[in-house]
Amino acid sequence: MQTVDLILAHATQLVTCACHNQPKRGAQMRELGLISDGALVVHDGRIVAVGKTGDLLGAYHAEQVVDLSGRVVLPGLVDCHTHVPHAGHRYDEFELRLQGKSYLDILKAGGGILNTVRATRSASATELMKQARKRLSTMLRWGTTTAELKSGYGLSTEAESKQLQAVFALDHAMTLIPTFLGAHAKPEEFASASDYLAYVLADSLPSVHALYQASDLPQQGIPMFVDIFVEEGTFTLEHMVAYFEQARQLGLPRKAHLDQFHHGGAVPVAVEMGATSVDHLEVTPPSDLDILARSETVGVMLPTVNLHLGNLHFANARHLVDADGILALATDYNPGSSPVLSLPFVMALACRVQRLLPSEALNACTVNAAHALGVLDRVGSLEVGKQADVVVLQTDDYRSLVVEMGNSLVEQVYLKGKPQWSASF
Repeated sequence: MQTVDLILAHATQLVTCACHNQPKRGAQMRELGLISDGALVVHDGRIVAVGKTGDLLGAYHAEQVVDLSGRVVLPGLVDCHTHVPHAGHRYDEFELRLQGKSYLDILKAGGGILNTVRATRSASATELMKQARKRLSTMLRWGTTTAELKSGYGLSTEAESKQLQAVFALDHAMTLIPTFLGAHAKPEEFASASDYLAYVLADSLPSVHALYQASDLPQQGIPMFVDIFVEEGTFTLEHMVAYFEQARQLGLPRKAHLDQFHHGGAVPVAVEMGATSVDHLEVTPPSDLDILARSETVGVMLPTVNLHLGNLHFANARHLVDADGILALATDYNPGSSPVLSLPFVMALACRVQRLLPSEALNACTVNAAHALGVLDRVGSLEVGKQADVVVLQTDDYRSLVVEMGNSLVEQVYLKGKPQWSASF
């Protein structure tokens, strides 16, 4: 009998989301690899066996065996689109929108993203880290164990580097994936978006790439992505092409914010240029979603943005899934358009307004979200060899997580086999 560190036993439902390191499409999105009376065996922070409790208790011995009768066990959730490292808030703009101002109106008037840029530039790296830790701890309590963290609120080489260095230095137990969003908006000191992008390509992008290379993330197998916001009043399709080409030459994987407010025809181009994901897609037409569905690019949809902005036109998740595309969901946590840290709330909303089944929403926030971050080999499902990032729910049916909207059912969270949060703490 093999001795191990931990056995989580007798889970009423062990939801493995088993995927064999491949993203899920179409009918696979309804498959959860659910095991009744399931058990998970953990040693040295990794999963060494998954199966029926009776089988595994007969093959493994552990000093710590946790009885999870009446509980659901899930993979740790993966938030593949966030803007966590920033300073300041945008409460005034929330009131402006309630009075009829649009998101783009506020941005054009020097507010929106630019307000957060001013606050973030003024904050120290230590303050950015302090605020980021607080937000990450809240995410952890909602079951998120892996998260992407974008820059994009510095908009200068110095300030963007400060944001990313804060991410690199975060001593949080969650798995954190950095993204350089240098092309988020045009800062006030530049005359045009083209002038600013030329500066990014000549100075900011090479500088942050060097910082990443000098960190320990490449040795850990943690990628750093680059991202761009293509929208009226920000950056164009042509800007994206130039940005992506330089990122490709540096060996950095690419993402893009596309079709949030206006259809720009950028999705097919991003797919052709090998984007890992295209995010938002609120106004992407079915023809472009079909092109996306035939590709290896993940479509990341962000329904809480629409809810917060009062826009009832949501991205067509149902079409992408039915066309066999790779769908992921994320919070898009940011201070302006989605101050939301809960992936269960995202899933609950997606089921109601985007016609997803609970199983589809869960796979979109685990397997496919991990694929969108290039870390599906280590997180996103409960399979042998992966990190033992585990969420325990106070329920006997995983569907409670999305049906009981706004109710926190998370009882315990394990990161690499170690308890990191408990409702009883």
